[in-house]
Amino acid sequence: MATEPTQRAYRAPCPGCGAPVEFKSAQSSYAVCPYCQSTVVRNGEVLSRIGKMAELFDDHSPLQLMASGRIVLDGKEHPFTLIGRLQYKSDAGVWTEWTAFLQDGELATLSEDNGAYVFTRSASVQQALPDVAALRPGASVSLDGKAYSVAYTGQAQLIAAEGELPKLPPLGQLFDLIELRSSDGEVLSIDTSRQPPAVDRGRAVLLDDLKLQGLKDESVKEEKGRQFSCPNCGAPVQVLLAGSKSITCPACKSIISLESGVGAELSFAEQDEPVRPTIALGAKGQLQGVHWQVVGFQHRMGQEPGDDEQFGWSEYLLYNQKRGFSFLVDSSDGWSLVRPTTGAPQMVQNGRSASYLGTTYQLQSAYEAETTYVLGEFYWKVERGQRTSNRDFASSKGLLSLEKTPSEVTWSAGDKLASDTVAEAFGLKDKADLLKRDDPGPFVAAKSIGCGTLFVIAIVVIILLVLLSNCSGSPSGGGYRSSGGSYGGFSTGGGHK
Repeated sequence: MATEPTQRAYRAPCPGCGAPVEFKSAQSSYAVCPYCQSTVVRNGEVLSRIGKMAELFDDHSPLQLMASGRIVLDGKEHPFTLIGRLQYKSDAGVWTEWTAFLQDGELATLSEDNGAYVFTRSASVQQALPDVAALRPGASVSLDGKAYSVAYTGQAQLIAAEGELPKLPPLGQLFDLIELRSSDGEVLSIDTSRQPPAVDRGRAVLLDDLKLQGLKDESVKEEKGRQFSCPNCGAPVQVLLAGSKSITCPACKSIISLESGVGAELSFAEQDEPVRPTIALGAKGQLQGVHWQVVGFQHRMGQEPGDDEQFGWSEYLLYNQKRGFSFLVDSSDGWSLVRPTTGAPQMVQNGRSASYLGTTYQLQSAYEAETTYVLGEFYWKVERGQRTSNRDFASSKGLLSLEKTPSEVTWSAGDKLASDTVAEAFGLKDKADLLKRDDPGPFVAAKSIGCGTLFVIAIVVIILLVLLSNCSGSPSGGGYRSSGGSYGGFSTGGGHK
């Protein structure tokens, strides 16, 4: 039986306040004093104060320093402890990187972004890294013989930190960040805040699979939302999720931007043409074994290129503290539950199909989407008029959707839901008729029509025309037009953010 390697912790007084600062890993060069927030650098046995760290914001994370768990790496289970935290900000939002100290002395990273978690380790790349300036979202990149898709390119900055840290970018200094994803779910990030640029590689994980201990006690945690007056009408507005970037006023329905924080000057945009959500904001329900709460709602419109008609659908933003965010989509052909993927599906060159985790999905629709109405809180800056380029795919196993903006490519996967399932999940059986949609059925890819089939169709059409001509002289004559719009309608299949 293998024994645990001997670890030598180092402790010294903080140069700022004299409180003890401890280093558990020999690889850690920096630490933030838990008492005075002094940033200290370790040089041998000496600690030097190099500044003061900005205060952490409460991101409502269930994680905290000294929480411990187990991770399976290379087929072997490794115990780890969280010893440090870095909070970053980019144009795409705010996220946290936890420093994980493994039992064998290696340091890894548990990244947390809006309830999604990725466990990564430092990786070496044999070939030269691609030119950061030349990368664009959606582009294909090959590293060491493996294909990746560019999921995000942009600039980020460190905004706060605590605990023991192997790296510490200058506070507030912008650096380029590139995120690549493979079709098998691997995530590879290139961080230019370190020279030479550092590469981390890993995969998505669920907190439940990490067997974590020492999490924040939800039963004693006091949830206090931020409150301010609406800049448009003055009504009180309360923010419940710390990471929200946009919120709507419950009184006048204006969209309020929170990007600069509640204490900063707030900007707003008025909304008209309200769309009433079928499921109320704040409603709680259980879907696919997970307890969700509705925190946001948006209505969107789409239009296919060259088509004059538009179609609409609604999306409910669902939140779970350990699972993060998912989208309950209400479209003309039914309900679906989708969630952003970690990996990047591979789309064929003509865009007619995409493959993900061994399954091929056929293209159902390609269209431009626009957000027309929003309610509640959102972890991204949502605005009326926001546009994305969308593609929806389907297979017998579920749904796959692509959304693209100039700086980001987002893939999501999910499943269709029966309307009765949605009604039961949110305790709305008395409103089942309002939730009723086409029940989901297996997707069957369209096949080409043979000559024999065309002949049969032609005969049927001729017979129908004869029958209609005989009925044209009836006193009750007159044309019939469906009030349901164009025949068949349009299904987004789960368009989402």
